[in-house]
Amino acid sequence: MHKILISLPSQLVNRMRTTIPERQRSKILASLLEAEIIKREKALYECALAVENDETLKSDLAAWDVTLEDGLKDELSKSNKGEKA
Repeated sequence: MHKILISLPSQLVNRMRTTIPERQRSKILASLLEAEIIKREKALYECALAVENDETLKSDLAAWDVTLEDGLKDELSKSNKGEKA
């Protein structure tokens, strides 16, 4: 368990103090934060999935595959022979 310091608007803090019992505040804030994190993680996952399934992007990236080893074989062979790159 960690303690953190956060800043909240005064009105919100006043409302929280009048409606949420002191010993329940951390649990409720943790629950709300967890729900927000889950929502954002889901949105990020869906975005990544959309990128992964984008056929146009796949096609564009495949066109660059020919450059994956550009110059690497020459550099590797020079380094094996002790030559400077």
